[in-house]
Amino acid sequence: MDTRLETEAFVEPESTDRDALVESGSNARAETPTLRTFSVLEHLVAAKGALSLAELANIIGQPKASLHRMLQSLEAGGFVAREPGQKNAYVIGPRLERLGVDVMMHSGARRQRHAILEHLVDDLGETCNLSMLHDTQVLYLDRCESPWALRLELKPGSHVPAHCSASGKLLLATMPRDERSALIRAMRLERFTANTFDDPNLLEAELDRIVHKGIAVDNEEFVLGIACVAVPVIDSRGKWIAAIAVHGPVSRMVLSRALTFVPRLQEAAAALAATF
Repeated sequence: MDTRLETEAFVEPESTDRDALVESGSNARAETPTLRTFSVLEHLVAAKGALSLAELANIIGQPKASLHRMLQSLEAGGFVAREPGQKNAYVIGPRLERLGVDVMMHSGARRQRHAILEHLVDDLGETCNLSMLHDTQVLYLDRCESPWALRLELKPGSHVPAHCSASGKLLLATMPRDERSALIRAMRLERFTANTFDDPNLLEAELDRIVHKGIAVDNEEFVLGIACVAVPVIDSRGKWIAAIAVHGPVSRMVLSRALTFVPRLQEAAAALAATF
């Protein structure tokens, strides 16, 4: 037998050819229906507004017909929704919003975030919380209570109206001005105390001040006798993604004293930003 021919028959491809085969197989595995679905959801989450069927087809590189069928299934499941007044423009749906909130509340970074809040409470002596904007309300992602008997208790997962809380006003203030104005005028600005901003024009002026100062206060606007100060948690792109706040009864923490806590709040906000 010609051993030379036998040896040549089993020569492996050059390394570059092997790499190309591996890469080709990897790309083929990546182009699965499930991953294409997640790609659509990722683009809708990242978009600043609704995306049309044509825009999504262009971004994803998928035929409109098959993409339309996918969107119909996602819409039926509550993961996407049609933009009101537009037939083929899509935004994220309520089920996807709930999923995002659940991920934030139960992520692997939760212990790290809670430890940051615990240290902050030890330093300030008052209740501190981490929250995000959810529709027109503030959602508490985490919270660490002060040791005092007199305090306002709100569990993680609780919601409070955005227009009368320091964290809510802070996060409303970051929205594009036109979008923010339309939202405020669609909100029910319920009056909880004499200090609640229940006039859209006055609330917008307050939000402009918040953007300029980078801090927000609740001067007994939600609960009589409770003061609060909030600062933003800012991601690497400079976006205000969450709020960290301290609050307590004015019998212990008048607003002027709460404002002295701002540097320590900002330090904790920087530490929290690294967990997102």
